This record gives sequence, C-alpha cells and structure tokens, in this order.
Amino acid sequence: MESEQLFHRGYCRNSYNSITSASSDEELLDGAGVIMDFHTSEDDNLLDGDTAVGTHYTMTNGGSINSSTHLLDLLDEPIPGVGTYDDFHTIDWVREKCKDRERHRRINSKKKESAWEMTKSLYDAWSGWLVVTLTGLASGALAGLIDIAADWMTDLKEGICLSALWYNHEQCCWGSNEATFEERDKCPQWKTWAELIIGQAEGPGSYIMNYIMYIFWALSFAFLAVSLVKVFAPYACGSGIPEIKTILSGFIIRGYLGKWTLMIKTITLVLAVASGLSLGKEGPLVHVACCCGNIFSYLFPKYSTNEAKKREVLSAASAAGVSVAFGAPIGGVLFSLEEVSYYFPLKTLWRSFFAALVAAFVLRSINPFGNSRLVLFYVEYHTPWYLFELFPFILLGVFGGLWGAFFIRANIAWCRRRKSTKFGKYPVLEVIIVAAITAVVAFPNPYTRLNTSELIKELFTDCGPLESSSLCDYRNDMNASKIVDDIPDRPAGVGVYSAIWQLCLALIFKIIMTVFTFGIKVPSGLFIPSMAIGAIAGRIVGIAVEQLAYYHHDWFIFKEWCEVGADCITPGLYAMVGAAACLGGVTRMTVSLVVIVFELTGGLEYIVPLMAAVMTSKWVGDAFGREGIYEAHIRLNGYPFLDAKEEFTHTTLAADVMRPRRNDPPLAVLTQDNMTVDDIENMINETSYNGFPVIMSKESQRLVGFALRRDLTIAIESARKKQEGIVGSSRVCFAQHTPSLPAESPRPLKLRSILDMSPFTVTDHTPMEIVVDIFRKLGLRQCLVTHNGRLLGIITKKDILRHMAQTANQDPASIMFN
Repeated sequence: MESEQLFHRGYCRNSYNSITSASSDEELLDGAGVIMDFHTSEDDNLLDGDTAVGTHYTMTNGGSINSSTHLLDLLDEPIPGVGTYDDFHTIDWVREKCKDRERHRRINSKKKESAWEMTKSLYDAWSGWLVVTLTGLASGALAGLIDIAADWMTDLKEGICLSALWYNHEQCCWGSNEATFEERDKCPQWKTWAELIIGQAEGPGSYIMNYIMYIFWALSFAFLAVSLVKVFAPYACGSGIPEIKTILSGFIIRGYLGKWTLMIKTITLVLAVASGLSLGKEGPLVHVACCCGNIFSYLFPKYSTNEAKKREVLSAASAAGVSVAFGAPIGGVLFSLEEVSYYFPLKTLWRSFFAALVAAFVLRSINPFGNSRLVLFYVEYHTPWYLFELFPFILLGVFGGLWGAFFIRANIAWCRRRKSTKFGKYPVLEVIIVAAITAVVAFPNPYTRLNTSELIKELFTDCGPLESSSLCDYRNDMNASKIVDDIPDRPAGVGVYSAIWQLCLALIFKIIMTVFTFGIKVPSGLFIPSMAIGAIAGRIVGIAVEQLAYYHHDWFIFKEWCEVGADCITPGLYAMVGAAACLGGVTRMTVSLVVIVFELTGGLEYIVPLMAAVMTSKWVGDAFGREGIYEAHIRLNGYPFLDAKEEFTHTTLAADVMRPRRNDPPLAVLTQDNMTVDDIENMINETSYNGFPVIMSKESQRLVGFALRRDLTIAIESARKKQEGIVGSSRVCFAQHTPSLPAESPRPLKLRSILDMSPFTVTDHTPMEIVVDIFRKLGLRQCLVTHNGRLLGIITKKDILRHMAQTANQDPASIMFN
C-alpha cells in the first residue's frame, strides 16, 4: 500500500495534523484499578505548521481524561464530534480506555434496576464473543469461496470442463471412467483450449494455441483486477498487513477496512491469484478478515463508539485471517500476538483463539480442497530426521536469511523508485507488464506454470510407490517384491535430474518476479511466493543429500543411520524446512511461523529442524538489517509507527531533541490568567499547533497544564452562545480562583475544566532511550520538557521519528509521510 492512494482519498486537504502520531500501546495504564491521568493530546504535530490556517475547527478531538469529562459538565449538552477522530489521525488510547471504564461502570450500576437493564448488561458482556463469532464465520466463508474460485479460474487458463463448467480440472476427472492412475489429469470431459479451438490435442500447433490462451487469460485476469482496484477501492491493493499493523497501533485510515474494500479485495484477490502472478492470498486474507471484524463491530455500541475496543476485535480478526489462510488456528493466534498486535490483553487472546476456531471450523465445513482437511499441504513422512541432517537444515536457514535480506532491500529499492519516477503513475500498465512477463516465462516450465500452492504441495510430498511426478523418477530395485511405504533410498533417474534443472530455473524466475510483483496495485501476499522459493531450494538440497547418502553410505556421517536399503533421507522434509526458513527470513517471524508450518503440514515430529532453520534465518537476516518486510514498508510509506522491537541505543538527552531549538521561534504558550478571549483566538488563528502549554506567567515559566486547540475552540464558541457577557475582551482564567478584576470589566471565562492538569513531563536531562521507551509503552504523542518545574520545550512523536531517522543516518524528510 503506497502513499499515492492516501492522496487519492483527499489527503491533500491539509489534514496532516497527526499523520505521524500513532500511539504504541503495550500498556494502557490499566492495572490495579489505578487510573493515571497521563494526558495525550490529539496530535503530536504540535509545533509544525503543516496545517493550513483556518482548518482548526475541523480538528480531531484530543484531550485528557479531565477534558473529556469536565468539558461536558461545563456545557449544557454534548458537543457533536467530541471524542471522534478524523482521517489520518491517531486515537487517544488513555481517553478511550477511560470512556470504556465509565460505560462499564454505568451499565453495572443500572443492571439491578430492572430486567431490561439486566438484559442490556448481559448483551454488553457477550457482545465481544458475538462480534468475534460473526467475524470468524464471515472469514471462513469468504476464505472457502476465494479458494474454490481461485482454483477454478487458475485451471480456466488451460482449459474447461465440458460436462460441468463450474468444475476445475481435478474435479472434472474425478468421476471419469477413462482416466488412468498414471495420467489422472487426462479425461475426455476436460478439454484444453487447443482441442476446443483447433481440434488438436498434441503437436506444435496445440502447444502454441495453449500458450497464447494462457497469456490471454493471465492478462485478462490481471487487467480486470487492477482496474477494479483503481476504480472502486484503491486500498484493496497490496498485502494489507503493514497498514493493519499501523491501524492496530492506533492510527485511523478511513475506508481501509470498509465494505467496498472488503468486496473489491475478495474479488480481485481471486483474479490476481488466478492470473499466475508471483503472489499469494494469505496476507490479503488477513486484510479481508479485519474488514469483516471492522464491519461487524459497528453492530455493537461497545465497539462502534470506542476505537481502542475496536482494535481488540481487529486483533482477533487477524488471527482468524491466518487461521483460514493456512488452516492454522493456533498459528493465527500467535501471529496476531507476535506480528501485528501491540495491545493484546488476555481477554483478546481468548477471543482471538475463539475467532480462529470458528473460522477454521467453517473452512473445514466448506472443504475447499476436497481432501477433508483444513490445509492443502498436509504431508505424512515415514522416517524420522537424523542428527547429521541439522547441518543441511541450518544451511537452508542461512539461505532463507540471505534471501530475506536481499528481497527486502531489492523490493524496497524498487518500490521507492516506483514512487519517485513516472512509472508509478501508470499502475495498470505496470501490472500488465509484470503479468505478461510472468505468463510468457512461466508457461514453458511445468513447475512455474503450476499454481504456486500446487507447486509447494508437490515439493513437500514424499515419493511413495504411487507418485507419478518426475521428482519421483528414481531407478527402482528390481528385487523389491512388495509395495511398502518405507521405500529405500534409490539412485535418481533421468526424470529427477531433468526436474532439478527445471527447479533451478524456476527458483531464479520466482526470486526475480517476486521482487517486482510485491507492491503492485493488486492484492498481493508474500507468504506463498517466499515458501515456494524456500521449498524449491530445500527440495534441491534434499535430493542432493539423498544421493550423497546413497552413493557414500560408508562415510562416517551416514554410516550409523544410512545402511544399504534403508530409507534415510526425505527430500520433502527439506522442502518444508526451506519454505519455513525463507518465510522467516522475509518476515522475521519465529514462534508463530514454526507453529503455522507444522499445523500447515501436520509435521509435528519435525519441530526441531523447523526451529533451527527459522532461528538461523532470523539471525542471518538480522545481521543485514533488523527490519522485516512489513516494517520496511511501514517505514517506506512513512506511517507513524514506533516499532517496539527496534532498539534505541544512542546517548542523546531530551534537551537535544526537544523544540524549540536554538534558532527556532519561542514556544507558543498560554498564561494562567493574563490573556483575553481575543488573544487566544488570535493565537489559534495565527498558528497551526494542536495544543498549547499553560504557564503561570511569562516571567516564571512555571508549568500549569496543557490545553488542546480543539477544546479551546469548542469551549469559547459554546461560551459565546450560552453565557451572557462573554466578549472578546473577557479575561480567560485557567486558575482555580478568578483574579480580582475592575468592576467595569466584562465577565471572565473560566476554562480550568478543559485544562489537563497532569501532562506528561520529563526533565531536560532525561536520556532519549527512556523517552522513546515511554512513548512506546504509554502510547504518548507528546511530552513536555521542564527544568526545575520551568517549561523548556516539547517533544512530539514526530520529533522522535525524525531523531531516530537522523541517528540511523537517514534523511528525516524521506521517511515522514507528507
């Protein structure tokens, strides 16, 4: 997802007030019944003039706990818009949590009054479980629909089933009496396009016609997908996981999880997968599930009116998305915990588990793969792994880490180039070019022509007596009298060597095309292409180790385990380990990835090889850069995201980062009781800051509190309408007691109720390492800097991001979203 789309949605209307102000919210001050009144203002952009003068009446409401409650006491009726947020703004985590506590308290206090109030209390208590149940049901149903439609449209590129047009190739030949076991995919009911158009099943003419039709369908699907995305839902492109991580950290992107995005993403995901592009549907399925969660949350007031609570539903929805993407419910919960969520209380863990369970149950009921299993890649290996195999497994981990580091750098460089050149202005043309190159190169190679999921399944599969793949073309021992599951290691035949060359070409093709495909303007996941690259490399390594063990079984490393006639090496296991290593190298996932892979394959016995390879790939990848692909895309797009996993080790102090700097104009402040209504209105109109520190006097600079621009505007407008005697020359008082005024003075305006009396402060000698940690863990968007109680300056989240970029020798302007 790139920044151009945000501009398409009206971003240029000077709404940059808080684009860099997402809250990280690992701890929301929720413990031991203590409410700590840490004020977080609406926006970290308190000192930047990015907002045009005159837009201050449409700002998002911010404010502390005090201002959200006392302001309503001050006024006779609630103000429309208070407590809601604009597009590209950040939620106030502390206030949202306080609102929820207050709502909960109010419901509990009334539930004994009547049966109706008791019913409302029960409905409120169960609404969390209801919303995750609905999310799980919808996610499972949509995932099954996408799987079935994608399989049918993928086979449509090669031919059609005349007896039943809605059958894919495999289903078409299920009931055929003419299909043989060796050629199970050939039956009279299935017709290739060459047979239908020119009446030839074999020969050069048939091959060329099938080639042309394959390219035609691939281009048609790709063009239709990118056109639908461009016209109806620009947010439906890409993986969606970087944006979901940003949204879960507290950022608002209106429409990103809306009904149009859901509808278009579901349709175009099928088209994009069927077009044969080097992408997967797993990442986008997380986006689809989060759209379902967001839509269903509006049915329940508990979630529709509280952005922090809504993010708990989205965390559960992302678990359901991975559950149906891989058939891995436990892995989905761990993925939500490890990769996408910031605020993940125990209650959300239970609901994520339940949502993943419901989604997996629905998918199993639909049975999209026709094998009565949740997953496409279920495998059964008949031999254990041996200790000496850890060495090749670790080598695959090294390959996965190197691939991940290369892919992240190459893909980010290409995406940055796309954004900075004219090429990025023609997304439809780019998709058509990538789809055309993919189709032209993929068709001649049977392993690239295959659907990527089918390719991974074939690479994972062990060579049994009934396998007809060329990967299983071994020279058989003629003395073998009976068919057994445990086939001994055998010398490779011509088919295996031919398959290895084709797999090497497929590996190079997948590596190059995945770099250019991830980030184009169609739904594109990264899990399946990365797993395919690792599975190809792993299968090649597995066959090599197998042949080495066969021809050199007397070597000391093989002697103890690999006797003559023993089934020693399983190449499919190496493919599985390689797939996990490459996916780990790209995403830097660890625990959730291992669980996903063993749930995906049923390979519970092989957890140790998987863990060794995944940890190795993470270590190797981290040696080249600690960012995973999703964090890299968040940084590329300039989303306001403070990564909790990123360490800050520089020895700077708060005084080095705060503003105003030495040559900057002085900080805009309000005094406690020396300013008039006109003075404050002039300051609001002449500046674009979203909040103002309040001090005792210009001489003392003693800090009193913090007032938000929006709260000041609302309070002054309301007072002019509802209180007699409030004029431009009225004195504004933030103090507890109104100072004595001459008798002829107009009535003073008391605004102490909107003042945050406990803004978060640090001293000028506080290390920035601590300040950054505070911003992450408390969800702050700004804090004030003092020295012996005297106000010196302010640090905003934008300042933090800018400072971290400078310490990493990056240009701050290049990473800030503007």
